[in-house]
Amino acid sequence: MALKRKERFFCQQGLQLLPFTLCRLVCSERHTFITLYTEINGQTVAGFPDISAVTTLDGQQIDYYDSEIKKLIPKQDWMKEFASEDRFKEYTEFRERVQQTNKINIRFIMERFNQSHGVHVYQRMYGCDWDDETGESRGFDQHGYDGQDFIFLDMKEFRYVTPVLQGIITMQKWNNDREQLELLKQYYEYECVEWLKYFLTSRKAGLERRVSLLQWSSSSPVVCHATGFYPSAVTITWLKNGEDHDEDMDLGELLPNEDGTFQKTSILNVPQDDWKKHQYVCVVEHETGTIRKILREDEIKSNNICVTLGLSNHTGYEGANANQILSVYETHANSSCLRCVTVCDLVFPFVNISKENGL
Repeated sequence: MALKRKERFFCQQGLQLLPFTLCRLVCSERHTFITLYTEINGQTVAGFPDISAVTTLDGQQIDYYDSEIKKLIPKQDWMKEFASEDRFKEYTEFRERVQQTNKINIRFIMERFNQSHGVHVYQRMYGCDWDDETGESRGFDQHGYDGQDFIFLDMKEFRYVTPVLQGIITMQKWNNDREQLELLKQYYEYECVEWLKYFLTSRKAGLERRVSLLQWSSSSPVVCHATGFYPSAVTITWLKNGEDHDEDMDLGELLPNEDGTFQKTSILNVPQDDWKKHQYVCVVEHETGTIRKILREDEIKSNNICVTLGLSNHTGYEGANANQILSVYETHANSSCLRCVTVCDLVFPFVNISKENGL
């Protein structure tokens, strides 16, 4: 379906937003692809956009647009190639047209609620999720106004439903537009999932996997730190002289990174004399390949560590339990820096979307 044709059902109106913070379940294999529009009517803080649009993949922002900058901006490094293509320009122009449509739509909603002034918020959210193991997918198409649900698309019956009297006229109008509903059905059952898969592939291709051996001091345990992995199924084991070694080690929990990838650590609690005498190897296994790091003194990064890792006292570090490591390894010139990050991501509010042909 061409962009112009799709535009008819995406340039819609009214939606309600319920913001919340969600600690992402790192074990989940269900992926989400969401676009959120927010329209604010009335006097706001200077420089604050009247209209903004955000697209997220698995809760991570991948692009942004607002009425002040009037430009669609990629928010992930792996999105830059897509941003250089002509279709990215098309979608920028699409956001601009939606901006004009939303200005009209929010006024219609205000009239339905007998409102003539004040600050009011209309939001819409549309998108889909997909399970990469079962292949199951679901679409969502919702609208909200001033913190209340306005109208949403029932994906089982494929008809619009409203919980408020002010939405009945819109509900009846949209449900009578069978052609429009067929276009929506096509998008949510097929095209949305294809876009989701496309961006998952792009993200995977742009990942930079890293495995590092870290140590606070010569008398401290050695940490094998793996980061930049996606999907989340990554395992870390140790070999001693070519044989599996599952003693004297603490395995950290799987944690999310800010870019949607994952990290994991394994701490080897053996004296320096022992790992110098025997050959220890950290083995990181992932569907994208296996990385092996031989434990040698010249492989260990131990200088210029910015923040102490949060580990239990028996490992030689002060702080939390080894299973609560919240570290991200970064390279600054020739030094290494460990910094703590929060596990929870601010998930963009789930809202509801509407249509171009009016409320």
